[in-house]
Formats: sequence, C-alpha cells, structure tokens
Amino acid sequence: MALSSGGRKAMIDLAGWTAVLAIGAIGILNYGSIKSAALSFAGIELPSSAPNASAVSTPQAVSRAGGGATTELKAGSNGHFVTDADVNGRSIAVMVDTGASMVALTYSDARAIGIAPRDSDFTHRVNTANGVAKVAPVTLDRVQIGEVLVRNVTAAVVEDGKLNMTLLGNSFLSKLSRYEMRSGRLVLEE
Repeated sequence: MALSSGGRKAMIDLAGWTAVLAIGAIGILNYGSIKSAALSFAGIELPSSAPNASAVSTPQAVSRAGGGATTELKAGSNGHFVTDADVNGRSIAVMVDTGASMVALTYSDARAIGIAPRDSDFTHRVNTANGVAKVAPVTLDRVQIGEVLVRNVTAAVVEDGKLNMTLLGNSFLSKLSRYEMRSGRLVLEE
C-alpha cells in the first residue's frame, strides 16, 4: 500500500512530534542531572539554598597511627563535601571549599551561632560566585568537624542574601596538618 505525499508528510509530522515529546519527557525526568552537567561544563556553580538531609555527609572518625584527630567525609552525589560543623558551640551546615580563601558565613548562620554584625561592620568587598558582596570580618573561637577541632579561625560574615551556604575555606583548612581528597572522600587531619 503506497502512501500519498500528504500521508507521508502526516507520518513524518507525527514522528517528529513523537520525538519532540520523548525528548521533552526525558528532559523533565532528568532535569537535575542535565542542569548540573550543563552548568559544570560551562564552569558555573549555583549554590543551593540549603542542603537536603541526604546531601549532608556524616563525619567519620579515622584511626591513624601516630597522627592527630582525623575525620573523613564522603562526597555527595554532586561531588561536594557538605557536612555539619560545630562552630562556636552551635551546629551549622557547611560546604568544604578549597577554592575559598577563608570561612564565609551566611548572614543567617552567623546569627545562629551568636554573631550579629551591624551594617557598619561590613567593611570589605569580596568577589563571589554571585557577584560582589560586602563582608564583616570575624574570628571564630572554634570550628569542629567530627573529631577535628581548629581554634581562632579567621572568617567573614557575608551580607544577607548574598551567600546560600556557609563555606569552609582555607582559613580553616590551612590550620590542619593535612587534608586530602581522593576517590570521593575528604580526609581532614588535625
């Protein structure tokens, strides 16, 4: 049975729309993965508003002969190391960021741990993934992840709304005897 040219066109149109709908369905079902891959490829990282409970890594104590306190974190599905840290005696979620020069506290996390900067305290400007922001320099008495404890950590409170998650940067990491990332794990050693 031969199709007329109009019938062939209708079949091609139907096949085209079926393909468009199938691609759309695949896109919807895999939106998070596609978005993450595209942003990563473009070198763009959008901070999440808050980590979900399944993304937070629970610190694991690791025994090392002759070494100081050691804690190991497992990377989340997005490759980031997100965990709870005890900062000045209060627990907050942090993301370890080896590219950050110092600990950068969200405004709300700073308030939660008892730091309440005034508008006049925001005396420095920094470049962030979200653009330029004002920060208030502070010193944290203690930052602890699992068994690893660091005292007198230089940090900055980022103005309200400019940072979505507290970043644990090099002002903490540089006080460790070592830290090492390998195979989806981050080892911190006091």
